[in-house]
Amino acid sequence: MFNLPGPRTVFDWAVQTTTTVVSIPGRVLNLLTAAEDVVRRANELVERTDAVITSSEEAVAHARRVTAAVDEILETTKPMLRFVTELSAHEIEAAIKLVDELPKLAEHLITDIMPILGTLDRVGPDIHELLDVTKDVRKAILGIPGFSYLRKRGEDKELEA
Repeated sequence: MFNLPGPRTVFDWAVQTTTTVVSIPGRVLNLLTAAEDVVRRANELVERTDAVITSSEEAVAHARRVTAAVDEILETTKPMLRFVTELSAHEIEAAIKLVDELPKLAEHLITDIMPILGTLDRVGPDIHELLDVTKDVRKAILGIPGFSYLRKRGEDKELEA
């Protein structure tokens, strides 16, 4: 047959059941707190992930801008690069020497040549007058009797030398 438990056993079960029932709200509260902590940490992780994604997108956009700029520079310099590849080492050295002399050249242009160029409009008529006088002197010399003989003799001496 069936054995009934004793009062002491029933009392122990009752105490144990009551203790368990009383502890359930605390355990549920602890479980809810732990779940809230997990949700909070998951939200933080999502926020950090969003920040990483945003930074990554900005880095990719920056990389695209840099790549576009580099492509533009390469396209711009291609003709120059083709030109440079056709230069010999001697031509490159000569170009470097020329660049090294540019300050001196600029100084001479400014101090010596530009002032002369500025006076050409006044010197031009004088040069034309000088040329006219030179032509007259040449005609006069050619008109001297015996000059043709002297000139021919001079040419013969130049041939001998």
